[in-house]
Amino acid sequence: MEELTKNQRVKQVRQKLNLTQSKFAKRIAISTSYLAGMELGDKKVNDRTVKLIGMEFNVDEHWLKTGEGDAMFRDDTDLRVTKAVSLFKSLTPVQQRCALDILNALADMNTFEE
Repeated sequence: MEELTKNQRVKQVRQKLNLTQSKFAKRIAISTSYLAGMELGDKKVNDRTVKLIGMEFNVDEHWLKTGEGDAMFRDDTDLRVTKAVSLFKSLTPVQQRCALDILNALADMNTFEE
């Protein structure tokens, strides 16, 4: 099996998180066109970008740079949690408050079941 390039791994992370190029680029403070160029292999994935992707999405930076390692995400983080945080950050403040209210209500319901 052919090993992915660093550029292809960036695209793989974005797709795994189910984010558009625009949303992914915004979260790591680069332009959408630069991200598209990276994914196509036309633009370099520099150390700053690797660091930002690692910090923002909990991606293992060594894996992103080299393809080595067991997991895309650090500490075997549950992908559902990473996706939930990513989605939450993309919401407006009003939507975030609503989401927290819903989560609190679900947590309260869970305590009644025990």
